[in-house]
Amino acid sequence: MYSSEMHVHCILTDSKDIFYNLAAEEFLLKNKEDNFFMLWQSDPTVVVGKHQNTMAEVNYPFIREKKIVVARRLSGGGTVYHGPGNLNFTFIMNGEKGKLVDFKKYFTPVIEFLHTKNIPAKAGNKNEIVVNGLKISGNAEHVFKNRVLHHGTLLFDSDLEILKKSVKVEQNKYIDKAVRSHRSEVSNISDFLDEMVTADTFTQDFNRFICDYFQNTSHYSFTNEEKELILALRDNKYSTWEWIYGYSPAFELKRTVVFNEHKIDIYLKVVKGIAGKVNITSESLKDMMHSLSHQLKGVKYKYEEVETLLNSEMTGKKELKDFLLANLF
Repeated sequence: MYSSEMHVHCILTDSKDIFYNLAAEEFLLKNKEDNFFMLWQSDPTVVVGKHQNTMAEVNYPFIREKKIVVARRLSGGGTVYHGPGNLNFTFIMNGEKGKLVDFKKYFTPVIEFLHTKNIPAKAGNKNEIVVNGLKISGNAEHVFKNRVLHHGTLLFDSDLEILKKSVKVEQNKYIDKAVRSHRSEVSNISDFLDEMVTADTFTQDFNRFICDYFQNTSHYSFTNEEKELILALRDNKYSTWEWIYGYSPAFELKRTVVFNEHKIDIYLKVVKGIAGKVNITSESLKDMMHSLSHQLKGVKYKYEEVETLLNSEMTGKKELKDFLLANLF
């Protein structure tokens, strides 16, 4: 499947900054001409696909409470969870236009490695790798000119409860045309191992296997100049609210709630992360809700900004403020 003459640079990064690692992927894809394989990990993070509505994919109250980072990647597909015990791999390869999207091609070395550990892994039906019907790896791809970025997760010994709660969302909360995730039952690779292996040992074994698989490989480290360029991409794109939340397709929030017998109808239309149309009405709180609707229009659909506005609009009405804030997100 691969030419023995093809050279692949291998990168084993120690950065756990999701924004830096996503920026490194894009840098390698768009600014280099060689083939790369990168292994990396992240601190606890929920990563949404490029074309998803972030707020529809994350359990926002939970991740905010647990201080779990949210990120958006360059590729499409569904939402995944990163964190301790989760290993991420990236292939960035040259190819022929029209034949660049090929999940099976990049599944093959990963599955063959898992087979060396006596794990009966195979390709699933949704760009995933499964063991006994349980998902252990989610994958996505992005094409740029004659190059393809293929990356995936490997759940080694992740906290699956944190994973599930982070992406447990209220169905149909938002009206949009965004790509939605297909939730699958997941499992850790460590559950299928014949003997105890640490995550570090597993990572080193995987890295060694890939180097042997491609035969013609070399270790690659970013130069100081490249690191500066990656950091700039991190700061100007991947870590920004505009990319993580504002890039979401337009969506609407529509719901009717009751606070102390006060019926409140809430409608927001959010475009590029900004509340463009706001209509919050209540017969018994008419003036207050009318004023709030006016104040919210043009505000970023961002928890902290909406909270600040409510604090100024509802001095002395903490219970109502907290109630509205909870129902606006």
